[in-house]
Amino acid sequence: MSASAQQLRLMAVHAHPDDESSKGAATMCRYLAEGVDVLVVTCTGGERGSILNPAMDRPGVLENMAAIRREEMERARQILGVRQEWLGFVDSGLPEGDPLPPLPEGCFGLMDPEVAAEPLVRLMREFRPHVVLTYDENGGYPHPDHIMCHKISVVAFDAAADPDRYPGTGDPWQPLKLYYHQGWSRARFTALHEAMLAAGLESPYAEWLARWDAEDGEDKGDRVTTRVVCGEWFARRDEALRAHATQVDPNGFWFKVPLSIQQAVWPTEDYELARTLVDTTLPEDDLFAGIRAPVGVAG
Repeated sequence: MSASAQQLRLMAVHAHPDDESSKGAATMCRYLAEGVDVLVVTCTGGERGSILNPAMDRPGVLENMAAIRREEMERARQILGVRQEWLGFVDSGLPEGDPLPPLPEGCFGLMDPEVAAEPLVRLMREFRPHVVLTYDENGGYPHPDHIMCHKISVVAFDAAADPDRYPGTGDPWQPLKLYYHQGWSRARFTALHEAMLAAGLESPYAEWLARWDAEDGEDKGDRVTTRVVCGEWFARRDEALRAHATQVDPNGFWFKVPLSIQQAVWPTEDYELARTLVDTTLPEDDLFAGIRAPVGVAG
């Protein structure tokens, strides 16, 4: 998996197959078009995922979810054009109920982050990313696998350059920037909502925004430091998302806003710069700001 020392490299660490297509997919496509080497790391196989597309709710699907989701991931990978590696952990499922049931024994969400980070450290030392994308401390939303994905990403980012940690997993390598996905901002959904109404269309966000107001929910937009213009690749993002047919209803929420409105109103994918070892100026419009010149790649 070696890459040229002069080539920029981006690693996106995700909890399940389909997360890479719903979070940051257009960003990855943009950077691929610029010649960046992009690797998606998928922590679990999504074995305990529910069937979220009515068209896939048929005999044999749930029983073969692990194999089907691997096939879906491969289709999405081909559409996006990225490389992809599995860490091999077992999906925790999303616990529901009051009180919440315990997580199943042996699942990713119950792992010791220091132990679970080892295969990710190995991949970081092998792929040698300059930038790492992952979720924030809340997992983006509080799924146990997303939270654990955050934990091991932070451990690996800090440990990969330390020769005394994780011996036998390759030569040390220091990623230069760590970002968290922050796409679920109130400002973004409000802008899309208002644009839909202005176009005389029904907004899919009305109920969601009303509930957000009633609950005084956190606005992730307050944490955004970096907006990557990538509207040109929204169509490919959606195609990759549809490839995850068990998880995504092609007639559902994700696709209610026409691409033309999305591209005009909010043509970026948004991130929070969590760690940097290079000088940069906020706000940014490039995940590789502060990195391009030192590695000899033209902007």
